[in-house]
Amino acid sequence: MLRAAIVPVTPFAQNCSVVWHAESGRGAVIDPGGDLEKILAVVRDEKVTVEKILLTHAHIDHAGGTAELARTLGVPIEGPHPGDQFWIDGLPQQSRMFGLPSGGTFVPDRWLDDGDCVHVGEIELEVLHCPGHTPGHVVFYSRADRLAFVGDVLFAGSIGRTDFPGGDYDTLIRAIRGKLFPLGDDVRFVPGHGPTSTFGEERRSNPFVGDGCA
Repeated sequence: MLRAAIVPVTPFAQNCSVVWHAESGRGAVIDPGGDLEKILAVVRDEKVTVEKILLTHAHIDHAGGTAELARTLGVPIEGPHPGDQFWIDGLPQQSRMFGLPSGGTFVPDRWLDDGDCVHVGEIELEVLHCPGHTPGHVVFYSRADRLAFVGDVLFAGSIGRTDFPGGDYDTLIRAIRGKLFPLGDDVRFVPGHGPTSTFGEERRSNPFVGDGCA
């Protein structure tokens, strides 16, 4: 069974997630955007053995602490999709623009694509490439636990912005309706910001992508 702790980081209150296998304690950190001391405190308190860092996409609030955390823990980085290479290269510029610290750029040890799987201890996470917010955005889905980590693709009552370089509204809507919603109404998701929700709730009530939309 997968366990997860949500750790809001950076002034953007980005939902970094520490995930681990309940029995073995082997786990990963998803989207370490910053405030690494807060993330590491959860790792220590929950006695998680971090084996890797997973990235949904490379905006500064999700990826700003990646290089430093990888160095600190001596673990590999998996994700995002290669479409976000230019965002990784631009992390120093992003940090200056938003006034956030950056541990520098990095090269993922493994780029991810649609249909890939990543393993966190005994947990298997399916990878879905869901562009639109950024070209290389991916989602991590635990079929066994009916839980998805969707980054900035979908929020409770909203969707990701598409006005950044490489963003595209129609592409984002297709990703949500074509890849996420078919996973099932009961699937709970952790968004990049704000409260958790289910795909069923968003289908019913989300004003941007719900079933009542054109």
